[in-house]
Amino acid sequence: MSDDEDDKYRAPALSKGLDILELLASEAEGLTQIEIAKTLGRTTSEIFRMLMVLRKRGYVELSEDSDRYHLTTKMFEVAHRHPPIKRLTSVAGEAMQKLADRINQSMHLAILHSGRVLVIAQVDCPDNNITSVRLGAHISLYDTASGRVLAAWMAEEALARLLSEAGEEPADKRAAFLADLPSVHAKGYCESPSLTIEGVRNISAPVFDFSGRPVAAVTIPFIRRLSGTSIVTAEEARAALCDMAAELSRRMGAGARD
Repeated sequence: MSDDEDDKYRAPALSKGLDILELLASEAEGLTQIEIAKTLGRTTSEIFRMLMVLRKRGYVELSEDSDRYHLTTKMFEVAHRHPPIKRLTSVAGEAMQKLADRINQSMHLAILHSGRVLVIAQVDCPDNNITSVRLGAHISLYDTASGRVLAAWMAEEALARLLSEAGEEPADKRAAFLADLPSVHAKGYCESPSLTIEGVRNISAPVFDFSGRPVAAVTIPFIRRLSGTSIVTAEEARAALCDMAAELSRRMGAGARD
C-alpha cells in the first residue's frame, strides 16, 4: 500500500485499540495504564479512553487487587469462530459423541489458553449417571490429564513460557507435573487418578495438527460402571480414545509433512 493510500485509510482509534490488545496478549502479568502508554508511545489520556471502550466491550479487565489490565477470554470467544478452532470442534464433535455413546463414558475436548486448560467441547454419554466438565471451564494446568498431554510434546522454551503463564503453584505440584511429562510423551496418552474427584480416572489423548504439535486433548473422566447395557474397562476405553484421537489428528492434517 502506498503512503497516499495509507493516509487515506488511516483509522487512528482502531490502531490504538489493536496496539493495546496486541501488547496485552504478550503480557501474562498484565500492565498498568501508565505502562501501556509508555510502551506504545501514547499519552495516558489516549490510553485511558481506549481502555474504557475495551473494558465496556469485554476485551480487557482491571484486576481486582491491582491497577493492571489483562485480556479477558473475549478474544478467545471471537477466535473460536475462526476456521481453525471451528474446524477442530466440528471435526471432533461428531466423533466424540459416537464414541461416548459406544463406550458409555462422557468426554471433553480442551486446549491451552493463558496458561490454563480451557474446555471447548463436551459430550455426554447416554447413561443416567454421568461425570462431565462444564463447557468453557478454565482449569489449572497442573490438575489435569489434558494439561499433561498438551505440555508433553513442547520444546523446553515453550514449556517454560507455559509454566510462567500458569502462575505460581506449590513446588511439589509443579514437580509432579513435570515428572509426568516424559511418560506421557513415551506412551502417547495420559492415564491417572483424577486430582479433583475421588474415584474418577482421567484418560487423555492428544490431537495433533499438520505441524506435529498437540492442538487439543480429548479426555474421558472414566468411571467404572456396575450395571448398564454398555460396560467397558478402562483399558478398552483408553484404546478406543487413542484410536479416535489418531483419526482426528489425521483429519487435522497430522502427518502431512512426512
